[in-house]
Amino acid sequence: MNLVNKEKINKSLSAKIVDARVAQIFNSFDDVLVTSSFGTTSVVLLHIISRIQPDCPIYFIDTGYHFEETKAYKERLTWLLDLNVIDVHPNKAEHEMTKTNRLWDKDPDHCCEVNKVKPLESVKEQYNVWMSGLIGFQNQHRSTLEIIDEQDEMIKFYPLIEWNSGLVAEYIESHSLPQHPLKEQGYYSVGCTHCTVAGMGREGRWQESAKTECGLHS
Repeated sequence: MNLVNKEKINKSLSAKIVDARVAQIFNSFDDVLVTSSFGTTSVVLLHIISRIQPDCPIYFIDTGYHFEETKAYKERLTWLLDLNVIDVHPNKAEHEMTKTNRLWDKDPDHCCEVNKVKPLESVKEQYNVWMSGLIGFQNQHRSTLEIIDEQDEMIKFYPLIEWNSGLVAEYIESHSLPQHPLKEQGYYSVGCTHCTVAGMGREGRWQESAKTECGLHS
């Protein structure tokens, strides 16, 4: 995808509502990878996909460190939206190493590499397009992303990227969708238990660290 085509596609998609953007990508490509963390904003894109491409596989990276509330929320949304969820797990030996060494304290980047980034590598090889529910207001890096981008020869598609927290809340309420159970406790972004505390936006992730992303989308 060259620069001219990228600008043309982004201009075209920016004029469409999110449902139309998602439908266009599914209609244009046979191999669309969809991932979800089942976090506090995930239900928006999951709900849209469940109506447009109901049989689409949704890949969930089970790091082994998720909150019980996240796992329960995943099960609830899977049933409610009739999702085709596929769990992806890290290498067992490498995961145990991160647990034994408390790697999230010593080297959180390596911990994320083992438990989140590497498990998806073999899955990504099967696809040319990757759709995810990143939203620009969540942090500075995400605010610079466009609807369509290209990274490592893979097209990245962020249909909700220019949304804000108000639009997310309005969508969830208007469609009577359940919130992540930790949202009521002040968690606006939810990752692994060792690296997440309550906080607005993503300020509760990797506190007292310059780290803002797990590495999947950066």
